[in-house]
Amino acid sequence: MSFNLSEESVREIVRGVLSQIRADGSVEPPADCPCRLKNNAQPKGGFGATAVYPSNSASASNAGIFSDADEAVAAAREAFLKFSTLGLKGRDEVIKIVKDTTIANAEAWGRFEYEETKIGRLDHKVEKLQIIAGVPGTEWLKPDAYSGDDGIMLEEFTPYGVIGAITPVTHSIPTIAGNCVSMAAAGNAVVFNPHPNGAKSAVLAISAFNKAIEKKLGIKNLFCCIEKPTLDTFAALAKNPLVAIMCITGGPGVVAAAMKSGKKCICAGPGNPPVIVDGTVDPNKAAKDIIAGSAYDNNLLCVSEKEVFVTADIYDRFIAAMKANGGFEISGEPLRRLTDAAFELKDGHYRLKRALVGKDPSVLAEAAGVSIPQGTQLLFAQTDANHPFVVEEQMMPMLPIVKAADFDEALAFAQKAEHGYRHSALIHSLNVDHMTRMARVMDTTVFIKNGPCMCGLGLGGEGYLSYSIATTTGEGISNPKTFTRRRRCVMVGNLSLL
Repeated sequence: MSFNLSEESVREIVRGVLSQIRADGSVEPPADCPCRLKNNAQPKGGFGATAVYPSNSASASNAGIFSDADEAVAAAREAFLKFSTLGLKGRDEVIKIVKDTTIANAEAWGRFEYEETKIGRLDHKVEKLQIIAGVPGTEWLKPDAYSGDDGIMLEEFTPYGVIGAITPVTHSIPTIAGNCVSMAAAGNAVVFNPHPNGAKSAVLAISAFNKAIEKKLGIKNLFCCIEKPTLDTFAALAKNPLVAIMCITGGPGVVAAAMKSGKKCICAGPGNPPVIVDGTVDPNKAAKDIIAGSAYDNNLLCVSEKEVFVTADIYDRFIAAMKANGGFEISGEPLRRLTDAAFELKDGHYRLKRALVGKDPSVLAEAAGVSIPQGTQLLFAQTDANHPFVVEEQMMPMLPIVKAADFDEALAFAQKAEHGYRHSALIHSLNVDHMTRMARVMDTTVFIKNGPCMCGLGLGGEGYLSYSIATTTGEGISNPKTFTRRRRCVMVGNLSLL
């Protein structure tokens, strides 16, 4: 398979990604990002523990770290060809290495990522790595077989080859570790072009995985990483004919750019998950669940509760429950100040500033000009349905709450706020009709009933774990099958023994 992109196509890709990355932060990692752990401490435990390799070091390329995207792809292709000879047993070995290394280094790596990105909560950074065992492996790839008078047909799941993966700053190492498990389970090699502001975290994890894989299996560069990712390295990945498919986790700009590459793309796009609370539920439980989800990692999860629509018959009790369970209400001038700090009005539309994304409630409170009690999990405010905090995905522990006359109005508000992204939605209700109607109207990839958002990722709810949720292209929460081709093998003839 080959792709011939014109220079104008590449420039268009670059322009699209430029608009997204500039919205998220500078292209180069910030100067104060750490290249070592605090006090130069090395990660503890696990056979994959390693420090970040210095730029252009001789050892860097041996651990999957490259400055040139085409060189990374060539190395990954060579690794794939060797990896494909090891069968399912070899894949299982790689999966075990990735999971064991991640869990053994969860505390050190979580702290490293927290210090590099300066967003989210340290305890949740660590937890997201400790639970990586929940990502499924080769057990998902059992073939489908049919036999009959005309012979035997077997449909099996086969690898693509080399996958180009774009990963976010919000969950740098968790997304990479999860992708390594799913993509290797499917038999692929991977080249990661991480978000620049989480690139050192990516290098830390990927170099550790590769050192352990080489030691155990003798394969180099199964997982490759661009050490200093830029717009040019993204464009090179998109253009390289050895990259079979792209897996993108990011905003609308980077998703749109990747889909112009001419390659198959598995894309996790933007979301703005709404929540409905109706009068059939215990308001105290609903408030606890919503706070737990919206405050998790300071609201960086793409499935997190972003705005809440509450029916009038339970509204006052729900507000009281929010206050009683760790929420701090702001209104008036503090709300105006926080809104001005979080958003800017440009071309008639509110756009999110990045300074407060993923920051602690205390930082938001300072911006609002208020003092909050210790232990406050998030701020909340009573707003109308057109407030910027409702309309825009904010990714910070500040939750707008809107009163709706009834369920019908709440559903209309929720549908408008979600913008048709079809990402995630939540409901707290004991009314089956309300659940069914919301599921059909929202038509989202993830729909959670009566629990915090993490349940939609298999954390506290049934199901498997993944940090890549393909909403734009419709594959849903990714798993090993997501990264496979389907091959039909047919043997013709009457082979029945009956």
